[in-house]
Amino acid sequence: MVLVPGQTIPLHLFHQHTVAMIKGVVDSDKTFGIVAHRFSPTDNSSTIANIGTTAEIYSVKDETDDHTGLSSIRVKARGRQRFEILETKRSPTGILMAKVAILPEKVLPDFLLGARPDSHCKFCCRPEEGVVTHTAVDRNGQVLASISMLNNRQINKFTSAYCTPWPPWVYEMYDPELVVERIKKELQQWNNTLNPEKLPNDAIELSYWVAQNLPLDDTRRLNLLSLNNAIQRLRCALSIIQKCSVLCCKDCNVPISHKTEVFCMSVEGPLGAYVNPGGHIHETLTVYKVQNVDLIGRPTKEHSWFPGYAWTIAQCKSCNSHLGWRFTATKRNLTPEKFYGITRASVVPGLEQQDEENEWMPSL
Repeated sequence: MVLVPGQTIPLHLFHQHTVAMIKGVVDSDKTFGIVAHRFSPTDNSSTIANIGTTAEIYSVKDETDDHTGLSSIRVKARGRQRFEILETKRSPTGILMAKVAILPEKVLPDFLLGARPDSHCKFCCRPEEGVVTHTAVDRNGQVLASISMLNNRQINKFTSAYCTPWPPWVYEMYDPELVVERIKKELQQWNNTLNPEKLPNDAIELSYWVAQNLPLDDTRRLNLLSLNNAIQRLRCALSIIQKCSVLCCKDCNVPISHKTEVFCMSVEGPLGAYVNPGGHIHETLTVYKVQNVDLIGRPTKEHSWFPGYAWTIAQCKSCNSHLGWRFTATKRNLTPEKFYGITRASVVPGLEQQDEENEWMPSL
């Protein structure tokens, strides 16, 4: 997986050298690094990404099997800082060690600061839109008069752009407040459960939240993670959000779910990382409805990630690839009664286009 700063990752480890490594990390600074690791389908060679994220452990549960005496460990960690790998080596126990450089977050300055006269500084706050009410009160707080008038302010924080070679709209494209507002507006169109008020207001935090919760493949997520500026990350994410209308099967490209079906089952967002009893991590996106999906087997409550729900394996009807699971409520008064968990690794964002027969035609 590609860990993003702020993202929570659960781990269930069995291999003894990995368990020993994590125990050593817990006894020291509780921090280790996570990088994406891939195997080539042609020659079975492995490669690792040159960008990763540090993870800080905040919960540990050490377990020992009574029959074999082997140790296993469950930990929860949270992504902290991005880093670039400078060089790597293997320890005698097989653990991959790396010399890394922490990637700093670059904050764009106010480009109009030098062109803005002092008399315009009081207009740098964003004006209220529509009708503005001015109220006069006495010393006791009693309203003496109230006047409503249209806000026709001609000067704002971008007016001084006319003193530069570039028009105001160029600077508006990179204004943190406006970019954050556009991202929230686009996300709200996906589904009303993505409440803009619950999303981070800080540009850096929101850029990582979006990178974590968008159903992107590893390559696109790594590209976002490699960017050192939050505005650039948000602008790239905004382009993807505006173009994405449908989620498609990664292997055969048939449509699986629409963006309006995405909802938040977790407090962290619509996409969360879950670990199964075998130690495999599945980043799972929750959606209300799907199409072109077959169910395999009967529902079971065993090891369910969502208490009160039973899961059933879901696969693509076209190519039989594993997509995720359907979760159905086993208790009354649970909302929703059913939903689907689609793994991030099984879908890619696509574009919705309508042909003459009004069918979905995904395009990447």
